[in-house]
Amino acid sequence: MGEAAGQGIAAIWALAALGALFDAGVSRARPKTLDIIAPSDVFVGETARIAFDLPLRESGPAAGRAAALTGRLAWPDGLAGPEAFVFAPSRDRARAEIQLLGQRRGVWRCDRLWLMRPSRLGLFEIIARIPIALELRVLPNIRQVQSGQITAHVLSTLYGSKENSALGDGSEFHQLREFSPGMDVNSIDWKRSAKQRQLLAKELHAERNHHVILALDTGYLMSEAVAGLPKIDHAITAALATAWAAALGGDLVGCFAYDARPRHVFSPAPGRQAFARLRRWTADLAYAHAETNHTLAMSALKARTPKRSLIVVFTDFVDTTSAELLVENLSLLTKRHLVIFVAIRDPDLERRLTESPADLDAVAELVTADLMLRERRLVFERLARLGIMVIDARPGELTAQVVSRYLDIKARELI
Repeated sequence: MGEAAGQGIAAIWALAALGALFDAGVSRARPKTLDIIAPSDVFVGETARIAFDLPLRESGPAAGRAAALTGRLAWPDGLAGPEAFVFAPSRDRARAEIQLLGQRRGVWRCDRLWLMRPSRLGLFEIIARIPIALELRVLPNIRQVQSGQITAHVLSTLYGSKENSALGDGSEFHQLREFSPGMDVNSIDWKRSAKQRQLLAKELHAERNHHVILALDTGYLMSEAVAGLPKIDHAITAALATAWAAALGGDLVGCFAYDARPRHVFSPAPGRQAFARLRRWTADLAYAHAETNHTLAMSALKARTPKRSLIVVFTDFVDTTSAELLVENLSLLTKRHLVIFVAIRDPDLERRLTESPADLDAVAELVTADLMLRERRLVFERLARLGIMVIDARPGELTAQVVSRYLDIKARELI
């Protein structure tokens, strides 16, 4: 009885082994082709759709297994997407669509895809590694420029009929026009009015060809993530929008990047040429991990900018102690130039002040957050007393505030 039972068990194990070998043998075939539909470029902070199209050589019961076909990708640092996704079968093909987020600028590649599916008899999970050539270039976000939003805003502000009167305090002569009630009496050209025997007024426009320098701090503090993106990427988006507005306004745009030392310097250039150059430059701007040397950077910027210019400095600081040298060096720039200091708020830090602490650790975080915000306000007040314009905006409001401040400076002829 025992010997017969042992033989039966051995037979069962033998059949199981044969079934496993058969299942592995008929299931080891893997797809040889995979079509990938993906854009070549994606803006930082935005999503893109990618489709994987896999041909199926089988039909009937294989369609059920295709429904359980799962893909996995190892995303590089600059891209974020789902770790796993399921293929949906359709006739002789299986298709999967996913969305990925561009997190950091640069060229990012995925060179392999793992496909997982159950074996024909369902005894194993088959994992196949398929070489792919997926390459995406994450670029600075110029969505507002492409959409025409900034163009419409700038042109209507600088040249729209409702704003021409606001530009009447400019310094550049545009034309003579007949004086009408409501116009400034000081704009009357009395000599020409006497010759023409009618009141003529001078129409002045804001002066063009000013220099606008966009200074970007690329140190380690600007690599800190805020609202899902590094601060430097928020700054680059606002800088590109300002460059486009300045190009439309007839000014010359230059750029300057620095961290532990000055990295890139481009002299001011006019029009769209400057914007195209700035976009190419910022696309390859590295994420630095060095501490920023504001003294060296501002000294170099001052030496390279002899003409009075509008300098927009995108940077950040931790506390009043670390901001001492920054404030001191910016004060030297204000003797010749008009300076805008641009900082990015941390919504998470502000949110902590509105939450009730649940324990002692939360109380400590609340006190620290309040102290940090108080010290930021103290630095901003010091900068304002030095004549420096300060913009402290949340990430989503940064671009609009910087462009609006530029237009206000342009209209008031402050440069």
